[in-house]
Amino acid sequence: MGVDVVLMQVTHRGTSPKKRRLTTVEFVQDGADLFSGLCVNSSLPMLNRVDPYRTQILTSVDMPQFISEVDATCDLVKRQRERDILQKIRELAERCAEAASLELHLQGD
Repeated sequence: MGVDVVLMQVTHRGTSPKKRRLTTVEFVQDGADLFSGLCVNSSLPMLNRVDPYRTQILTSVDMPQFISEVDATCDLVKRQRERDILQKIRELAERCAEAASLELHLQGD
């Protein structure tokens, strides 16, 4: 029931949505359900909407709020494993924020 975080490169050929292509750039796997557990228990609006059974797509426009919520959560957690995964996710979010052609996919099971 983990939520894997995948940084995707989006390319378009023309204007048709059928020509939209996604390429995986980098990812953080949530094999121990750490990130999904933090999201389910979060009182922060964006993290609380993360669904461990569905995929949510975030764009560079969403990154300032997402990064601030990841930072706030990182300040609250005590275990190093949780901090490590949040730091890796934050790094992907920072990269996503820098380019409109990138998306962050929060992939549930």
